Amino acid sequence: MALRYLNKFSLLSLAVPTLAAPIGSSFGVPGTDALYDYVVVGAGNAGAPVAYRLAETGHTVALVEAGSLYEYGNGNLSQIPANSLFFIGKDPEWTNNLVDWNFVTSPQAEWNNASVHYASGKVLGGSTGRNLMTYHLPTKGSLDRWAEDVSDESWNFDNMLPYIMKSQRFTPPNNNLRFRNATPTYDPAVLGRRGRLDVTYPNYANGLASWLVRGFRDIGLAAIRGLNGGQLIGSAYTLSTIQPGNQHRASSKTAYLDPLIGRNLNLIIYQSTHAKRILFSNDTVATGVRVSSEGQEYTLSARNEVIVSAGAFKTPQLLMVSGIGPAANLERYGIPLVADRPGVGQNLQDHTLAGPSYRVNAITGSSNSIPEFITEAQRQYNSNPPRGVLTNTGVDILGWEKVPEQLRGNFSTETEDALASLPEDWPELEYLPVYGYFGDQNNYMVTPNDGFNYLTIAAAVVSPLSRGTVDIASNDTEVNPIIDPRWFAHPGDIQVAVAGFRRSRALMASPAMAGITLGGESYPGTDVQTDDEIVEWLREASNTVHHACCTAGMGPRDNPDSVVDTQGRVIGVSGLRIVDASIMPFLPPGHPISIIYGLAERIAESILADA
Repeated sequence: MALRYLNKFSLLSLAVPTLAAPIGSSFGVPGTDALYDYVVVGAGNAGAPVAYRLAETGHTVALVEAGSLYEYGNGNLSQIPANSLFFIGKDPEWTNNLVDWNFVTSPQAEWNNASVHYASGKVLGGSTGRNLMTYHLPTKGSLDRWAEDVSDESWNFDNMLPYIMKSQRFTPPNNNLRFRNATPTYDPAVLGRRGRLDVTYPNYANGLASWLVRGFRDIGLAAIRGLNGGQLIGSAYTLSTIQPGNQHRASSKTAYLDPLIGRNLNLIIYQSTHAKRILFSNDTVATGVRVSSEGQEYTLSARNEVIVSAGAFKTPQLLMVSGIGPAANLERYGIPLVADRPGVGQNLQDHTLAGPSYRVNAITGSSNSIPEFITEAQRQYNSNPPRGVLTNTGVDILGWEKVPEQLRGNFSTETEDALASLPEDWPELEYLPVYGYFGDQNNYMVTPNDGFNYLTIAAAVVSPLSRGTVDIASNDTEVNPIIDPRWFAHPGDIQVAVAGFRRSRALMASPAMAGITLGGESYPGTDVQTDDEIVEWLREASNTVHHACCTAGMGPRDNPDSVVDTQGRVIGVSGLRIVDASIMPFLPPGHPISIIYGLAERIAESILADA
């Protein structure tokens, strides 16, 4: 257990809100059966917004969450943006089980049979309490394709944008605290100001960012007006889910739960409580959830609906142990069949990334290991307003493109055909300059420790063609499911990743970046040159971007592989919905939290309309 890392930064005091009622009034009593209008399982990216919208309109809501408060389980490693890479590497031993599910994948054949730690938030806020806080919208074409695939135009970009904006509380950047040449451009017309979730630009932009903008331009990625208007191809500063006043992490907890705790007692939170199975009457009518708190089992019943928001891994697991899923999978564990839905646990999609690292003549996150540096950084962060390197996650400028023609020569016909089927505005690669050393991504805190500052140009495959699965290992939800992402199973993903690696090198060799590096490429080094050598390195050094989705997919009700309809209702039963990343029909390009917040706002409206 890696809690020894917690001593690296001194703890900052937590702000405690003034409450209208004792804080305990908002938390359920373990072991006591109770009846609510709605039972929501999972307090993450989607579950917290849904619970908020139901409770604010007068409905009683039980919100079941297996984790607790990330502020106490992970301290400043969750709250301070610069610490967001802690405990999310591939090494299964580098984790904090107070805030993480400790998911470990099955051996990945194309990644040298590695079993990979898949970091996932087991906290109020879910993975919005653990992620890198990167926030932007998908492309217009990708959401228009979503609407086409599910035969419902309400899911296209123009119709979903108002729901995404409904969740946003955008604050313009404080350009007085950023370098003068690091002023973001954005379109205020596509950014909401009255929502719950804080999104802004950090009070610090790394000095390298302005050079990277020029470097992207040198290799053909033009600067665009932000990443929230349905366009990604090009480069721009990204928004972050950061509270503008204190520069702490903003999450679904801070946005949707904190405002209700102690104030609106329609919402009762059952923290550190596992959902064991969904209960049904008359075979197919969901009536509640059997839950367990520290071994005490009891029932939370729902007058209206049960809503599952447990994420791409736990949602299909809960469905299967409750009798909804592929009949053969359930039969193995003697689980009575409620609804044969073969799509449950199928179609797992994800993004992967890897990239070379360089010594640079600029300050990066590598300096955080220097006591004098971090002392000054803490002083700046504790100032009013907070400023300096700790306000920045280490990722602030992003680039996007389709693989250039000169690098497509080794693409197979199968790969070209698959990529050609994507909308025209869908990038195949995302570039994430990270102000630090990635190495093999087992542990992001392991660096050369040689006194140099490092920059990594990570390239992410955002047009994944590989598909994985989630299956149950037991009829007990407290036994983690079998997660098999099958990364690189489709050769097209390897071909695109090789191109991304070469483009990362091209960026660092661009005229704008030529004077930044010290001594050439540090990792993997210039010995890695041929496609075969790059592939060998990618199999060892790639990691997930933690964007798992699509394991209980949305689609037409007459499609046997659909698990939910376009209102999130589980097909084959009644009184049961799913609202989370698992119902996405496919993984759009980029970082999906914005669309998951929008999805939650949209389906919450549908639930209320049916109440």
